[in-house]
Amino acid sequence: MMRQAGRYMAVYRKLAEKYPSFRERSETTDLIVEISLQPWEAFRPDGVIIFSDILTPLPAFGVAFDIEDVRGPVIQSPITSEEGLKTLHPIDLEKLHFVGESLKILRREVGANAAVLGFVGAPWTIATYIVEGGSTSTYTTIKSMCHTAPHVLRALLSHLTQAIADYIVFQVDAGAHCIQIFDSWGGQLPPAMWESWSKPYIEEIVSSVRKRCPETPLVLYINGNGGLLERMKGTGVDVIGLDWTVDMADGRKRLGSGISVQGNVDPAYLFSPLPTLTEEIQRVVRSAGPRGHILNLGHGVLQRTPEEAVKHFFEVARSLNYDTFLQTQPQKELVA
Repeated sequence: MMRQAGRYMAVYRKLAEKYPSFRERSETTDLIVEISLQPWEAFRPDGVIIFSDILTPLPAFGVAFDIEDVRGPVIQSPITSEEGLKTLHPIDLEKLHFVGESLKILRREVGANAAVLGFVGAPWTIATYIVEGGSTSTYTTIKSMCHTAPHVLRALLSHLTQAIADYIVFQVDAGAHCIQIFDSWGGQLPPAMWESWSKPYIEEIVSSVRKRCPETPLVLYINGNGGLLERMKGTGVDVIGLDWTVDMADGRKRLGSGISVQGNVDPAYLFSPLPTLTEEIQRVVRSAGPRGHILNLGHGVLQRTPEEAVKHFFEVARSLNYDTFLQTQPQKELVA
């Protein structure tokens, strides 16, 4: 479940009081492992996701940042010019030793009982933070760079592509079974611009990783991806994550049976009565069809989500038997 470790859990909030810095929590091996295992110990999901952030690798290739309580991520020196590009260097994976150490420990802790999942940000999404200086609601600086300084932006994206590909391989070598690529803000681009400014770099990452880790499944998730599904399929990933605004049956129809899908229960359903949540989980599973579906939320767990609802989500998921459950669905609605 995306963002299955975090502030909705009382045990996490208690630990955060003791260690108030997010970066300390996400860059200290013992704390990463403890937080990553909190939902595993509480709910026994099929996957254990390393507690980290898509911005975690930035200092390892020359981009300093911090995370403030109110503002969120803050990049001290945004890169918008050729001069700014000079601060970048190849990723130093030794500076990310805590990620590798944590993945190795997590593999030992869960054994064969769950998959250990790693993740990265896609080049475009990472670039939005580096160019804008942090979070933004308009993306005007980076979007204008596509037209006013395309050579600078392409150089930045190319550098990020190499760094992210190396970081994925580093995570796999340390124990990650699967990697999810978050192009979280790719959905802020018109489809034609995503085709030019995000897709080629994701394709390059997938190609590079395939050569070095051919057996590792890659998942691609974009927030607000309804206009991009067919283009996402062309990146070569194994799984497309659908956000909750896409109808699962429609997404399946558009993507076809040759690729797996993930999702896509609206996280807000976790605030609903439990029978309502059950019905929605069942609807999504029916719509996804009998093969190639990873049940998940359509985005991360929201703050203040009741832990009882998260537990119920996993219990319902474990209770479903495809052979018997899907027989209740008319054949025309299933995907071959």
